[in-house]
Amino acid sequence: MVFYMLYFTAELENLTDLQPRGGCDDPSFTYNFKVKCENCGEVSQKATWVTLSESVPLPTGRGTANLVQKCKLCGRDGTIQMVPGHGQPLTLGQSQSGATAGLMVFDCRGFEPVEFSFDDGWKAESTSGTWYDIDLSEGEFVEYDEKGECPVGVTNLQSLFKVVKKQERGGGKTVYA
Repeated sequence: MVFYMLYFTAELENLTDLQPRGGCDDPSFTYNFKVKCENCGEVSQKATWVTLSESVPLPTGRGTANLVQKCKLCGRDGTIQMVPGHGQPLTLGQSQSGATAGLMVFDCRGFEPVEFSFDDGWKAESTSGTWYDIDLSEGEFVEYDEKGECPVGVTNLQSLFKVVKKQERGGGKTVYA
């Protein structure tokens, strides 16, 4: 098993705490990305989706995963299990410094997640309140905050899946770094 953290960054204008609408562990938020077969290296042509609220039985019959899929080229099974509790919103400070925020951990077997696609269902805070249902599918979000009397925006979206290691900390806390 290999653990991948999905990191993301963006340029935020008069916004902070960019994250999925219900928080980083939102069970209804859909993660869309392509998968690469660890056996043959084939990358899926279409993005697949994974969400915390749905799970399917493993081919072995023992347990479940959020995604079970066969490679179209070699036929090998791959699974992805989401590991909630490790994501953070992207703050304005992180955005200004070019830092990334970890969004979700994926326990992958047989597949490697690649090419995350930003979609709708995001939220962020402005000086005048919360912006819900931000759609990032076009690669940006630009509006005018009439209440705060300033432009708001999310541009230059970038994402990266990075291998992380599971570490046990004092008090039984698990972290991925």
